[in-house]
Amino acid sequence: MLKSYDDFLKDSLSDLRFARAYHELDLPSQISAQIISLRGEKGWTQRILAEKVNTTQSSIARLENMDSLPSLTFLQKIAEALGAELEIRFTTNK
Repeated sequence: MLKSYDDFLKDSLSDLRFARAYHELDLPSQISAQIISLRGEKGWTQRILAEKVNTTQSSIARLENMDSLPSLTFLQKIAEALGAELEIRFTTNK
């Protein structure tokens, strides 16, 4: 059984090297990881997710491979299809 993204992240962040690398990731990497994880939890292929958001499998592949930066509208469609909530926030630099 696959771990949820949150469980994986919580376990992994206890490793200082992982935590440092994770916090250096850019936003597209984090978006990609979350989409892959949520899709995996549902047992969906890229093709199934693509059908749910009325796009092509190659569009989902480009997103997951970080070959393109999606629009907020597209991310909202993906979130809805995956039963997730899209949350965007600003935080101060530490």
